[in-house]
Amino acid sequence: MWGCEALLGPVACEASRCPRVPFSIPSSLPAFSPQSPMKCPSTRACPLSLIMFTSGGSLRSILQRMAQTPSTTSLYPRSSSSTSKDAVMLHSFTLRQQLQTTRQELSHALYQHDAACRVIARLTKEVTAAREALATLKPQAGLIVPQAVPSSQPSVAGAGEPMDLGELVGMTPEIIQKLQDKATVLTTERKKRGKTVPEELVKPEELSKYRQVASHVGLHSASIPGILALDLCPADTNKILTGGADKNVVVFDKSSEQILATLKGHTKKVTSVVFHPSQELVFSASPDATIRIWSVPNASCVQVVRAHESAVTGLSLHATGDYLLSSSDDQYWAFSDIQTGRVLTKVTDETSGCSLTCAQFHPDGLIFGTGTMDSQIKIWDLKERTNVANFPGHSGPITSIAFSENGYYLATAADDSSVKLWDLRKLKNFKTLQLDNNFEVKSLIFDQSGTYLALGGTDVQIYICKQWTEILHFTEHSGLTTGVAFGHHAKFIASTGMGRSLKFYSL
Repeated sequence: MWGCEALLGPVACEASRCPRVPFSIPSSLPAFSPQSPMKCPSTRACPLSLIMFTSGGSLRSILQRMAQTPSTTSLYPRSSSSTSKDAVMLHSFTLRQQLQTTRQELSHALYQHDAACRVIARLTKEVTAAREALATLKPQAGLIVPQAVPSSQPSVAGAGEPMDLGELVGMTPEIIQKLQDKATVLTTERKKRGKTVPEELVKPEELSKYRQVASHVGLHSASIPGILALDLCPADTNKILTGGADKNVVVFDKSSEQILATLKGHTKKVTSVVFHPSQELVFSASPDATIRIWSVPNASCVQVVRAHESAVTGLSLHATGDYLLSSSDDQYWAFSDIQTGRVLTKVTDETSGCSLTCAQFHPDGLIFGTGTMDSQIKIWDLKERTNVANFPGHSGPITSIAFSENGYYLATAADDSSVKLWDLRKLKNFKTLQLDNNFEVKSLIFDQSGTYLALGGTDVQIYICKQWTEILHFTEHSGLTTGVAFGHHAKFIASTGMGRSLKFYSL
Protein backbone atom coordinates (compact mmCIF):
# COMPACT_ATOMS: atom_id res chain seq x y z
CA MET A 1 0.00 0.00 0.00
CA TRP A 2 1.14 3.56 -0.62
CA GLY A 3 0.60 7.08 0.65
CA CYS A 4 -2.35 9.33 0.21
CA GLU A 5 -1.54 10.14 -3.38
CA ALA A 6 -1.91 6.54 -4.44
CA LEU A 7 -5.15 6.13 -2.54
CA LEU A 8 -7.01 9.35 -3.10
CA GLY A 9 -5.46 10.97 -6.14
CA PRO A 10 -3.47 14.14 -6.50
CA VAL A 11 -6.04 16.31 -4.82
CA ALA A 12 -5.47 14.66 -1.51
CA CYS A 13 -1.88 15.94 -1.16
CA GLU A 14 -0.68 19.52 -1.39
CA ALA A 15 0.98 20.05 -4.78
CA SER A 16 1.58 16.23 -4.90
CA ARG A 17 4.51 16.67 -2.51
CA CYS A 18 3.82 13.55 -0.55
CA PRO A 19 6.37 10.80 -1.23
CA ARG A 20 5.26 7.28 -1.87
CA VAL A 21 5.67 5.86 1.61
CA PRO A 22 4.29 2.37 2.15
CA PHE A 23 2.07 1.76 5.14
CA SER A 24 -0.35 -0.91 6.34
CA ILE A 25 -3.97 -0.60 7.33
CA PRO A 26 -4.25 -0.78 11.08
CA SER A 27 -6.78 -3.22 12.59
CA SER A 28 -8.70 -0.39 14.23
CA LEU A 29 -8.93 3.15 13.11
CA PRO A 30 -10.01 6.13 15.15
CA ALA A 31 -13.23 7.84 14.44
CA PHE A 32 -13.05 10.83 12.25
CA SER A 33 -14.88 14.04 12.66
CA PRO A 34 -14.66 17.42 11.05
CA GLN A 35 -13.30 18.72 14.31
CA SER A 36 -10.37 16.23 14.31
CA PRO A 37 -9.17 15.93 10.77
CA MET A 38 -6.88 13.10 9.76
CA LYS A 39 -3.54 14.10 8.30
CA CYS A 40 -1.34 12.38 5.79
CA PRO A 41 0.76 9.71 7.56
CA SER A 42 3.81 10.85 5.55
CA THR A 43 3.66 14.62 5.49
CA ARG A 44 1.27 15.09 8.36
CA ALA A 45 -0.22 17.90 6.29
CA CYS A 46 -2.94 16.65 3.99
CA PRO A 47 -6.50 16.96 5.36
CA LEU A 48 -8.18 13.65 4.70
CA SER A 49 -11.35 14.31 6.62
CA LEU A 50 -13.13 16.10 3.81
CA ILE A 51 -12.50 13.32 1.33
CA MET A 52 -13.41 10.62 3.79
CA PHE A 53 -16.69 12.18 4.74
CA THR A 54 -17.67 13.13 1.24
CA SER A 55 -16.86 9.70 -0.10
CA GLY A 56 -19.53 8.25 2.12
CA GLY A 57 -17.46 5.66 3.89
CA SER A 58 -14.76 4.97 6.34
CA LEU A 59 -11.10 4.88 5.53
CA ARG A 60 -10.99 1.12 5.93
CA SER A 61 -13.68 0.57 3.30
CA ILE A 62 -11.95 2.92 0.93
CA LEU A 63 -8.66 1.14 1.34
CA GLN A 64 -10.28 -2.27 0.93
CA ARG A 65 -11.91 -1.21 -2.31
CA MET A 66 -8.59 0.14 -3.58
CA ALA A 67 -6.83 -3.09 -2.73
CA GLN A 68 -9.43 -5.08 -4.71
CA THR A 69 -9.01 -2.92 -7.81
CA PRO A 70 -6.54 -4.49 -10.29
CA SER A 71 -3.39 -2.46 -11.04
CA THR A 72 -2.37 -1.26 -14.47
CA THR A 73 0.54 -3.64 -14.47
CA SER A 74 -1.67 -6.61 -13.73
CA LEU A 75 -3.98 -5.62 -16.56
CA TYR A 76 -1.13 -5.91 -19.09
CA PRO A 77 1.01 -8.91 -18.19
CA ARG A 78 4.45 -9.30 -19.99
CA SER A 79 4.39 -11.80 -22.82
CA SER A 80 7.06 -14.50 -23.30
CA SER A 81 8.16 -12.88 -26.57
CA SER A 82 8.90 -9.60 -24.79
CA THR A 83 10.95 -11.43 -22.19
CA SER A 84 12.93 -13.25 -24.88
CA LYS A 85 13.55 -9.98 -26.68
CA ASP A 86 14.91 -8.43 -23.51
CA ALA A 87 17.20 -11.40 -23.00
CA VAL A 88 18.48 -11.18 -26.58
CA MET A 89 19.11 -7.47 -26.25
CA LEU A 90 20.96 -8.00 -22.97
CA HIS A 91 23.06 -10.78 -24.52
CA SER A 92 23.79 -8.60 -27.55
CA PHE A 93 24.89 -5.76 -25.30
CA THR A 94 27.15 -8.11 -23.35
CA LEU A 95 28.71 -9.42 -26.57
CA ARG A 96 29.31 -5.88 -27.79
CA GLN A 97 31.10 -5.06 -24.54
CA GLN A 98 33.23 -8.19 -24.82
CA LEU A 99 34.01 -7.43 -28.48
CA GLN A 100 35.11 -3.90 -27.63
CA THR A 101 37.32 -5.18 -24.82
CA THR A 102 38.83 -7.83 -27.10
CA ARG A 103 39.50 -5.24 -29.79
CA GLN A 104 41.32 -3.03 -27.30
CA GLU A 105 43.40 -5.96 -26.04
CA LEU A 106 44.22 -7.03 -29.61
CA SER A 107 45.19 -3.49 -30.56
CA HIS A 108 47.49 -3.25 -27.55
CA ALA A 109 49.05 -6.65 -28.32
CA LEU A 110 49.63 -5.72 -31.96
CA TYR A 111 51.26 -2.46 -30.90
CA GLN A 112 53.56 -4.31 -28.52
CA HIS A 113 54.41 -6.87 -31.20
CA ASP A 114 55.18 -4.15 -33.73
CA ALA A 115 57.38 -2.31 -31.24
CA ALA A 116 59.23 -5.52 -30.37
CA CYS A 117 59.79 -6.30 -34.05
CA ARG A 118 61.17 -2.82 -34.63
CA VAL A 119 63.57 -3.13 -31.69
CA ILE A 120 64.73 -6.57 -32.84
CA ALA A 121 65.23 -5.30 -36.39
CA ARG A 122 67.20 -2.30 -35.16
CA LEU A 123 69.42 -4.39 -32.89
CA THR A 124 69.99 -6.94 -35.64
CA LYS A 125 70.97 -4.16 -38.01
CA GLU A 126 73.35 -2.68 -35.46
CA VAL A 127 74.96 -6.05 -34.75
CA THR A 128 75.37 -6.72 -38.48
CA ALA A 129 76.86 -3.27 -39.01
CA ALA A 130 79.26 -3.78 -36.09
CA ARG A 131 80.40 -7.14 -37.45
CA GLU A 132 80.90 -5.69 -40.91
CA ALA A 133 82.79 -2.78 -39.41
CA LEU A 134 85.13 -5.12 -37.58
CA ALA A 135 85.51 -7.31 -40.65
CA THR A 136 86.55 -4.34 -42.74
CA LEU A 137 88.31 -2.72 -39.77
CA LYS A 138 86.18 0.39 -39.69
CA PRO A 139 85.31 0.71 -36.02
CA GLN A 140 82.05 2.46 -35.08
CA ALA A 141 81.66 3.49 -31.52
CA GLY A 142 84.33 3.63 -28.74
CA LEU A 143 84.24 2.08 -25.33
CA ILE A 144 86.35 4.61 -23.45
CA VAL A 145 87.02 8.20 -24.40
CA PRO A 146 90.46 9.11 -23.13
CA GLN A 147 91.39 12.73 -22.76
CA ALA A 148 93.16 14.45 -25.64
CA VAL A 149 95.60 17.00 -24.33
CA PRO A 150 97.59 19.81 -25.90
CA SER A 151 101.32 19.33 -26.28
CA SER A 152 103.56 21.40 -24.09
CA GLN A 153 106.53 20.84 -26.39
CA PRO A 154 107.20 22.92 -29.49
CA SER A 155 107.64 21.38 -32.92
CA VAL A 156 110.73 22.05 -34.94
CA ALA A 157 110.85 22.84 -38.63
CA GLY A 158 113.40 23.61 -41.27
CA ALA A 159 116.77 21.91 -40.73
CA GLY A 160 115.92 21.26 -37.10
CA GLU A 161 115.20 24.85 -36.08
CA PRO A 162 112.54 25.25 -33.35
CA MET A 163 109.04 26.32 -34.21
CA ASP A 164 106.30 27.25 -31.74
CA LEU A 165 103.47 24.73 -31.91
CA GLY A 166 101.02 26.49 -29.66
CA GLU A 167 97.76 24.61 -29.32
CA LEU A 168 97.18 21.31 -31.07
CA VAL A 169 95.77 21.67 -34.56
CA GLY A 170 93.27 18.86 -33.97
CA MET A 171 91.64 16.36 -36.30
CA THR A 172 89.89 18.64 -38.77
CA PRO A 173 87.02 17.35 -40.95
CA GLU A 174 89.35 17.59 -43.96
CA ILE A 175 91.91 15.32 -42.31
CA ILE A 176 89.28 12.82 -41.21
CA GLN A 177 87.80 12.73 -44.72
CA LYS A 178 91.26 12.16 -46.15
CA LEU A 179 91.81 9.23 -43.82
CA GLN A 180 88.40 7.76 -44.69
CA ASP A 181 88.94 8.10 -48.44
CA LYS A 182 92.28 6.33 -48.24
CA ALA A 183 90.84 3.53 -46.15
CA THR A 184 88.00 3.06 -48.64
CA VAL A 185 90.46 2.71 -51.51
CA LEU A 186 92.66 0.25 -49.62
CA THR A 187 89.69 -1.84 -48.48
CA THR A 188 88.39 -2.04 -52.05
CA GLU A 189 91.80 -3.11 -53.32
CA ARG A 190 92.06 -5.78 -50.65
CA LYS A 191 88.64 -7.19 -51.53
CA LYS A 192 89.64 -7.35 -55.19
CA ARG A 193 92.77 -9.27 -54.30
CA GLY A 194 90.76 -11.58 -52.12
CA LYS A 195 92.75 -14.56 -50.90
CA THR A 196 94.84 -14.78 -54.04
CA VAL A 197 98.55 -15.15 -53.35
CA PRO A 198 100.87 -13.35 -55.81
CA GLU A 199 102.44 -15.75 -58.28
CA GLU A 200 105.84 -14.15 -57.69
CA LEU A 201 105.73 -14.93 -53.97
CA VAL A 202 108.38 -17.42 -52.88
CA LYS A 203 106.86 -20.83 -52.15
CA PRO A 204 107.25 -22.34 -48.66
CA GLU A 205 109.42 -25.17 -49.94
CA GLU A 206 111.80 -22.63 -51.49
CA LEU A 207 111.77 -20.36 -48.45
CA SER A 208 112.72 -23.28 -46.22
CA LYS A 209 116.01 -23.53 -48.14
CA TYR A 210 117.12 -19.96 -47.40
CA ARG A 211 120.56 -19.45 -45.85
CA GLN A 212 122.70 -16.48 -44.91
CA VAL A 213 124.20 -14.90 -48.01
CA ALA A 214 125.64 -11.64 -46.66
CA SER A 215 126.56 -9.88 -43.41
CA HIS A 216 127.53 -6.22 -43.03
CA VAL A 217 129.12 -4.92 -39.84
CA GLY A 218 130.43 -1.51 -40.86
CA LEU A 219 127.19 0.45 -40.85
CA HIS A 220 127.38 1.71 -37.28
CA SER A 221 130.06 2.55 -34.76
CA ALA A 222 132.16 -0.31 -33.44
CA SER A 223 132.73 1.46 -30.14
CA ILE A 224 129.00 1.56 -29.39
CA PRO A 225 127.76 -1.70 -30.93
CA GLY A 226 124.19 -2.53 -31.64
CA ILE A 227 121.67 -1.98 -34.44
CA LEU A 228 118.34 -1.42 -32.71
CA ALA A 229 115.90 -0.77 -35.57
CA LEU A 230 115.34 -1.94 -39.15
CA ASP A 231 113.02 -1.05 -42.04
CA LEU A 232 112.93 -1.61 -45.81
CA CYS A 233 111.68 0.86 -48.41
CA PRO A 234 108.26 -0.39 -49.64
CA ALA A 235 108.92 0.91 -53.16
CA ASP A 236 112.41 -0.60 -53.38
CA THR A 237 113.26 -3.19 -50.75
CA ASN A 238 116.91 -3.04 -51.78
CA LYS A 239 117.10 0.18 -49.74
CA ILE A 240 117.65 -0.64 -46.08
CA LEU A 241 117.19 1.72 -43.13
CA THR A 242 118.81 1.09 -39.74
CA GLY A 243 118.99 2.88 -36.40
CA GLY A 244 121.87 2.30 -34.01
CA ALA A 245 122.98 2.60 -30.44
CA ASP A 246 125.53 5.11 -31.78
CA LYS A 247 122.65 7.65 -32.24
CA ASN A 248 122.91 7.48 -36.04
CA VAL A 249 120.48 6.56 -38.81
CA VAL A 250 121.95 4.79 -41.85
CA VAL A 251 120.50 4.26 -45.34
CA PHE A 252 122.09 1.25 -47.06
CA ASP A 253 121.76 -0.03 -50.64
CA LYS A 254 121.68 -3.83 -50.76
CA SER A 255 122.36 -4.03 -54.48
CA SER A 256 125.51 -1.89 -54.45
CA GLU A 257 126.36 -2.74 -50.85
CA GLN A 258 126.99 0.95 -50.24
CA ILE A 259 125.92 3.37 -47.52
CA LEU A 260 123.75 6.03 -49.15
CA ALA A 261 123.48 8.34 -46.14
CA THR A 262 124.45 8.59 -42.49
CA LEU A 263 122.04 10.83 -40.62
CA LYS A 264 123.19 12.40 -37.35
CA GLY A 265 121.22 14.53 -34.95
CA HIS A 266 119.72 12.43 -32.18
CA THR A 267 121.28 12.83 -28.76
CA LYS A 268 120.46 9.27 -27.67
CA LYS A 269 120.22 5.86 -29.34
CA VAL A 270 117.79 5.37 -32.22
CA THR A 271 115.10 2.81 -31.41
CA SER A 272 112.63 3.14 -34.33
CA VAL A 273 113.05 3.88 -38.05
CA VAL A 274 110.54 4.09 -40.92
CA PHE A 275 110.98 4.52 -44.69
CA HIS A 276 108.57 6.73 -46.66
CA PRO A 277 107.02 4.65 -49.49
CA SER A 278 107.06 7.33 -52.22
CA GLN A 279 109.30 10.19 -51.08
CA GLU A 280 113.00 10.24 -50.30
CA LEU A 281 112.26 10.75 -46.64
CA VAL A 282 112.97 8.60 -43.60
CA PHE A 283 111.81 8.91 -40.00
CA SER A 284 113.49 8.04 -36.74
CA ALA A 285 112.61 8.09 -33.03
CA SER A 286 114.75 8.08 -29.94
CA PRO A 287 114.68 8.14 -26.13
CA ASP A 288 115.71 11.79 -26.50
CA ALA A 289 111.93 12.40 -26.87
CA THR A 290 112.16 13.54 -30.49
CA ILE A 291 111.01 12.30 -33.87
CA ARG A 292 113.19 13.39 -36.77
CA ILE A 293 112.29 13.58 -40.43
CA TRP A 294 115.28 13.28 -42.77
CA SER A 295 115.92 14.03 -46.43
CA VAL A 296 117.99 11.15 -47.81
CA PRO A 297 119.52 13.00 -50.84
CA ASN A 298 120.59 15.92 -48.65
CA ALA A 299 121.44 13.78 -45.62
CA SER A 300 119.81 16.43 -43.48
CA CYS A 301 117.02 16.80 -40.93
CA VAL A 302 114.03 18.67 -42.36
CA GLN A 303 111.65 18.39 -39.40
CA VAL A 304 111.86 17.57 -35.71
CA VAL A 305 108.56 16.67 -34.09
CA ARG A 306 108.49 17.11 -30.33
CA ALA A 307 105.28 15.31 -29.50
CA HIS A 308 106.38 13.71 -26.25
CA GLU A 309 107.99 14.53 -22.94
CA SER A 310 109.73 11.18 -22.54
CA ALA A 311 111.34 8.45 -24.65
CA VAL A 312 109.62 7.70 -27.96
CA THR A 313 109.06 3.94 -28.06
CA GLY A 314 107.18 3.35 -31.31
CA LEU A 315 106.79 4.87 -34.77
CA SER A 316 104.43 4.08 -37.66
CA LEU A 317 103.64 5.90 -40.93
CA HIS A 318 100.02 6.28 -42.04
CA ALA A 319 98.99 4.80 -45.40
CA THR A 320 98.47 8.30 -46.83
CA GLY A 321 102.17 8.99 -46.26
CA ASP A 322 101.30 12.31 -44.62
CA TYR A 323 101.01 11.47 -40.93
CA LEU A 324 103.06 9.79 -38.23
CA LEU A 325 101.90 7.79 -35.23
CA SER A 326 104.18 7.69 -32.21
CA SER A 327 104.07 6.15 -28.72
CA SER A 328 106.03 7.08 -25.64
CA ASP A 329 106.99 6.34 -22.08
CA ASP A 330 104.93 9.41 -21.16
CA GLN A 331 101.81 7.21 -21.64
CA TYR A 332 100.62 9.16 -24.70
CA TRP A 333 100.29 8.36 -28.37
CA ALA A 334 100.51 11.24 -30.83
CA PHE A 335 99.39 11.84 -34.41
CA SER A 336 101.53 14.35 -36.30
CA ASP A 337 101.67 16.00 -39.72
CA ILE A 338 105.00 15.29 -41.43
CA GLN A 339 104.75 18.32 -43.73
CA THR A 340 104.39 20.90 -40.97
CA GLY A 341 105.87 18.98 -38.07
CA ARG A 342 102.80 19.85 -36.01
CA VAL A 343 101.17 17.48 -33.55
CA LEU A 344 97.53 17.13 -34.55
CA THR A 345 96.32 15.18 -31.55
CA LYS A 346 97.76 13.56 -28.45
CA VAL A 347 95.84 11.01 -26.36
CA THR A 348 96.33 8.87 -23.27
CA ASP A 349 94.23 6.23 -21.54
CA GLU A 350 93.88 7.64 -18.04
CA THR A 351 92.43 4.37 -16.74
CA SER A 352 95.64 2.51 -17.58
CA GLY A 353 98.37 4.83 -16.36
CA CYS A 354 101.10 2.76 -18.06
CA SER A 355 103.89 3.60 -20.47
CA LEU A 356 103.39 2.64 -24.11
CA THR A 357 106.01 0.30 -25.54
CA CYS A 358 105.09 0.18 -29.24
CA ALA A 359 102.57 1.40 -31.83
CA GLN A 360 101.54 0.22 -35.28
CA PHE A 361 98.96 1.32 -37.87
CA HIS A 362 96.56 -1.16 -39.40
CA PRO A 363 97.09 -1.33 -43.20
CA ASP A 364 93.88 0.69 -43.80
CA GLY A 365 94.97 3.40 -41.38
CA LEU A 366 91.64 3.88 -39.57
CA ILE A 367 92.70 1.92 -36.52
CA PHE A 368 96.00 1.17 -34.84
CA GLY A 369 97.38 -0.80 -31.95
CA THR A 370 99.56 0.06 -28.99
CA GLY A 371 101.37 -2.14 -26.48
CA THR A 372 101.80 -1.27 -22.83
CA MET A 373 104.15 -2.06 -19.98
CA ASP A 374 101.34 -3.87 -18.15
CA SER A 375 100.95 -6.50 -20.91
CA GLN A 376 97.90 -4.93 -22.59
CA ILE A 377 97.30 -4.54 -26.33
CA LYS A 378 94.92 -1.68 -27.06
CA ILE A 379 93.15 -1.05 -30.37
CA TRP A 380 92.26 2.57 -31.13
CA ASP A 381 89.90 4.30 -33.54
CA LEU A 382 91.95 7.10 -35.06
CA LYS A 383 89.02 9.26 -36.19
CA GLU A 384 87.33 9.20 -32.80
CA ARG A 385 90.56 8.94 -30.79
CA THR A 386 88.97 6.24 -28.66
CA ASN A 387 90.05 2.85 -27.34
CA VAL A 388 87.72 0.36 -29.08
CA ALA A 389 89.16 -2.99 -27.96
CA ASN A 390 91.65 -4.50 -25.53
CA PHE A 391 93.49 -7.80 -25.90
CA PRO A 392 94.64 -9.21 -22.53
CA GLY A 393 96.54 -12.46 -22.26
CA HIS A 394 100.26 -11.71 -22.14
CA SER A 395 102.07 -11.68 -18.81
CA GLY A 396 104.87 -9.22 -19.50
CA PRO A 397 105.54 -5.90 -21.22
CA ILE A 398 104.54 -5.91 -24.90
CA THR A 399 107.66 -5.80 -27.08
CA SER A 400 106.23 -5.78 -30.61
CA ILE A 401 102.97 -5.84 -32.57
CA ALA A 402 102.31 -6.38 -36.29
CA PHE A 403 99.18 -6.28 -38.46
CA SER A 404 98.81 -8.62 -41.41
CA GLU A 405 98.16 -7.12 -44.83
CA ASN A 406 94.99 -9.23 -45.07
CA GLY A 407 93.53 -6.87 -42.47
CA TYR A 408 92.28 -9.64 -40.18
CA TYR A 409 95.25 -10.81 -38.13
CA LEU A 410 97.31 -9.14 -35.44
CA ALA A 411 100.49 -10.67 -34.02
CA THR A 412 101.79 -9.59 -30.61
CA ALA A 413 104.86 -10.49 -28.58
CA ALA A 414 105.80 -9.91 -24.94
CA ASP A 415 108.44 -10.77 -22.37
CA ASP A 416 106.60 -14.02 -21.60
CA SER A 417 108.31 -15.98 -24.42
CA SER A 418 105.15 -16.19 -26.51
CA VAL A 419 103.61 -14.80 -29.68
CA LYS A 420 99.83 -14.48 -29.80
CA LEU A 421 97.68 -14.27 -32.93
CA TRP A 422 94.41 -12.35 -32.75
CA ASP A 423 91.42 -12.35 -35.10
CA LEU A 424 90.25 -8.74 -35.41
CA ARG A 425 86.84 -9.86 -36.70
CA LYS A 426 86.06 -11.91 -33.61
CA LEU A 427 88.28 -9.93 -31.23
CA LYS A 428 89.83 -13.04 -29.75
CA ASN A 429 93.11 -14.94 -29.54
CA PHE A 430 92.98 -17.95 -31.85
CA LYS A 431 96.60 -19.13 -31.67
CA THR A 432 99.55 -18.86 -29.29
CA LEU A 433 103.09 -19.72 -30.34
CA GLN A 434 104.77 -20.81 -27.14
CA LEU A 435 108.52 -20.42 -27.55
CA ASP A 436 111.38 -21.87 -25.54
CA ASN A 437 111.84 -20.66 -22.00
CA ASN A 438 113.62 -17.30 -21.78
CA PHE A 439 113.17 -16.76 -25.54
CA GLU A 440 113.06 -13.01 -26.18
CA VAL A 441 111.04 -11.51 -29.03
CA LYS A 442 112.04 -8.00 -30.12
CA SER A 443 110.52 -7.77 -33.61
CA LEU A 444 107.47 -9.11 -35.47
CA ILE A 445 106.51 -8.62 -39.12
CA PHE A 446 104.27 -10.16 -41.79
CA ASP A 447 105.34 -10.23 -45.43
CA GLN A 448 103.42 -8.00 -47.86
CA SER A 449 101.04 -10.81 -48.84
CA GLY A 450 100.27 -11.92 -45.29
CA THR A 451 101.55 -15.42 -46.05
CA TYR A 452 104.57 -15.50 -43.74
CA LEU A 453 105.32 -14.24 -40.24
CA ALA A 454 108.87 -13.50 -39.09
CA LEU A 455 110.01 -12.93 -35.53
CA GLY A 456 113.39 -11.80 -34.31
CA GLY A 457 114.81 -12.03 -30.83
CA THR A 458 116.95 -14.75 -29.38
CA ASP A 459 117.16 -15.88 -33.01
CA VAL A 460 115.19 -15.52 -36.27
CA GLN A 461 112.17 -17.73 -36.93
CA ILE A 462 109.85 -17.82 -39.95
CA TYR A 463 106.32 -19.22 -39.77
CA ILE A 464 103.79 -19.96 -42.49
CA CYS A 465 100.44 -18.42 -41.67
CA LYS A 466 97.21 -20.41 -41.31
CA GLN A 467 99.18 -23.53 -40.39
CA TRP A 468 101.34 -21.45 -38.04
CA THR A 469 104.21 -23.89 -38.33
CA GLU A 470 107.89 -22.96 -38.31
CA ILE A 471 109.60 -23.44 -41.66
CA LEU A 472 112.88 -21.59 -41.13
CA HIS A 473 115.26 -20.86 -38.28
CA PHE A 474 118.42 -18.71 -38.23
CA THR A 475 120.93 -18.46 -35.38
CA GLU A 476 123.68 -16.46 -37.07
CA HIS A 477 123.50 -13.34 -34.89
CA SER A 478 125.95 -13.23 -32.01
CA GLY A 479 123.52 -11.28 -29.84
CA LEU A 480 119.81 -10.53 -29.75
CA THR A 481 118.09 -10.03 -33.09
CA THR A 482 116.51 -6.57 -32.90
CA GLY A 483 114.87 -6.31 -36.33
CA VAL A 484 113.65 -8.56 -39.14
CA ALA A 485 112.04 -7.75 -42.52
CA PHE A 486 110.95 -9.38 -45.79
CA GLY A 487 112.13 -8.31 -49.22
CA HIS A 488 109.69 -7.90 -52.11
CA HIS A 489 107.68 -11.13 -52.54
CA ALA A 490 109.88 -12.61 -49.79
CA LYS A 491 112.80 -12.89 -52.23
CA PHE A 492 115.10 -12.31 -49.28
CA ILE A 493 114.99 -11.76 -45.53
CA ALA A 494 116.97 -9.10 -43.65
CA SER A 495 117.80 -8.96 -39.95
CA THR A 496 119.79 -6.78 -37.55
CA GLY A 497 121.22 -7.50 -34.13
CA MET A 498 123.12 -6.23 -31.14
CA GLY A 499 126.30 -7.55 -32.73
CA ARG A 500 126.01 -4.46 -35.05
CA SER A 501 125.55 -6.63 -38.13
CA LEU A 502 123.00 -6.47 -40.94
CA LYS A 503 122.40 -9.92 -42.42
CA PHE A 504 120.61 -11.13 -45.57
CA TYR A 505 119.14 -14.57 -46.21
CA SER A 506 118.05 -16.05 -49.54
CA LEU A 507 118.66 -19.00 -51.87
